[in-house]
Amino acid sequence: MAEAERPERLRPEHQVSVEDVRALMGASTPHFALQLRNRIRKLIANLPSEDPARLEGEREIARLERIAFTGETRGEHEEPLRPLPSLNDHEQPRRVAD
Repeated sequence: MAEAERPERLRPEHQVSVEDVRALMGASTPHFALQLRNRIRKLIANLPSEDPARLEGEREIARLERIAFTGETRGEHEEPLRPLPSLNDHEQPRRVAD
């Protein structure tokens, strides 16, 4: 997955919405979590701290960092499956400079 973004979302006149953040969240898996985290961080970077899209983006960034390093569990409680592997269970999330 490339970290490239849809050009219309990055135009200065574009009003970033919660739906823009959710569109990026839709493909989240441990394998792509850090790329998605970077795309969401870039998308919400200029939004005020109280903006709903920024709040949603910050929640999603925290979730993506968790699944990137600890994996995620698939299946129902009645049918547990092994967690997907992470990059490293002991490594802390790294931040990409803005």
